[in-house]
Amino acid sequence: MAKILTIAQSKLLMEEPHNCTDAKDVLTIFTSLFDSLVAYDPKMNYVPALAESWVVSEDACTWNFTLRPGVTFHNGQAADAEAVVFSLNRMARPDMGVTLGAPGVYNQYLAGMELEILNRQTVQLTLAQPLADLLDILVTGYILPPEIVERLGDGFKAAPVGTGPFEFVEHEQGVRVRAKKNHTYFQALPDYDAVEWLLVADPDERLRMVKNGKAHIAAGPPYTVSLEDHTLNYVRSRGSTVYIIIFNVKSGPLQDPRVRRALNLGVDRKALIDSVLNGAGYPLSGFISPVHFGFDPGHTAIIFDPNRAKALLKESGYSEGLSLTLDSPTSLPNEAVRLSEALSDQLAQIGVQINIIYTEDREQYANKVRLKDIHDMCVFDSSPLSTFRVLKEKVDARFEGSWWQGYHNEEVETLLDTAQATTDDSRRKAIYQQCFRLLNEDPPWLYLYNAMNITCTAPHLSAWQLPAHGVIDPRYVG
Repeated sequence: MAKILTIAQSKLLMEEPHNCTDAKDVLTIFTSLFDSLVAYDPKMNYVPALAESWVVSEDACTWNFTLRPGVTFHNGQAADAEAVVFSLNRMARPDMGVTLGAPGVYNQYLAGMELEILNRQTVQLTLAQPLADLLDILVTGYILPPEIVERLGDGFKAAPVGTGPFEFVEHEQGVRVRAKKNHTYFQALPDYDAVEWLLVADPDERLRMVKNGKAHIAAGPPYTVSLEDHTLNYVRSRGSTVYIIIFNVKSGPLQDPRVRRALNLGVDRKALIDSVLNGAGYPLSGFISPVHFGFDPGHTAIIFDPNRAKALLKESGYSEGLSLTLDSPTSLPNEAVRLSEALSDQLAQIGVQINIIYTEDREQYANKVRLKDIHDMCVFDSSPLSTFRVLKEKVDARFEGSWWQGYHNEEVETLLDTAQATTDDSRRKAIYQQCFRLLNEDPPWLYLYNAMNITCTAPHLSAWQLPAHGVIDPRYVG
């Protein structure tokens, strides 16, 4: 009898593998069917995947990747240098890398690159500019079979072929996706023959399925402290996604750094987490989380200090109060409405009145932010595990990324340039720690919290740990 790992989750989508996504329910399938040149291990370190090794030049512009010999796609075709060049060129197209209506995420970094096949197992990638954090981009650069992708076009999503640990079998629309073990995979795999993902929209039902033995993992089950009993095995990790309020620094009161800092001092993050997330979160003390490369554990945290917040507002000319307008979606995050209302209540205590404008269409909301069409501030998140990408796409005024809203800090931008050309990890980490401290002194956002990644598993999976990005990677579940 076949041993099947069953995962119950809230969404079940077969997406374009070269779009840029942080959706955990999509990435669990991607990491099962496809490989990139490099991958995350359970501790979120980069490890060899299709590339067994790589070398970067001192100026961080040229990277040589040596591929594993003998790897084939699930249909038997060779996963060689030609497939790598095809896939990376496709990934870098301006019409690919789409996320919430914003195209060309990868193109921002890979445009102008040159790819050369040195031999069947070696690819040289030369960038137009230094990029010491290239692996942050390539970790989701899935290598696909050229002939099949070109033949199927958009239909590739319905019949995907990769080199991954599991081979696609079927997608029963609205019910399940199933994949079978790739017995020729280059890495040892857990002892089951197949994996299936079930679409179960109701979080309580996902929990019941684990209790009743109908699923082995429930992704995103309901959580309160009272639910933690001896019959359930909750697996938790601190998520890498940071939940924030992005300030409009182009115009209005939030151009003043004292006002931005006052709002950060005027929020009781612990109370916010308890009321909005039932305690399932962690106070955020800077622009990235503790699981990010370059987080500074020795920094002075921004703590709740309403008296200092009021003093800064008075110093900024708002002793009689301040009125701000907050844009908010109604989903993604799903607690957005509760968060907006709770935040409004808290900031009222320091004399700041918040007027909330909701947008129900989430893609429309993302486009509103991308087009810099927000009011004073907006509810958002920052999902990349890449510190480099967060700085480049959301903080660097020269780059004017999709989610940047007018903030400018010349010292941070100079440090970012240095980091891009610094291949030594310890030195680059120290540079990002400097950025962390500077962005605490002069915050571009209102820092709120990291949500808790939560799954519930069958008892025999009690040793499994959920990684920081919250993606259930079947290679490591066992």
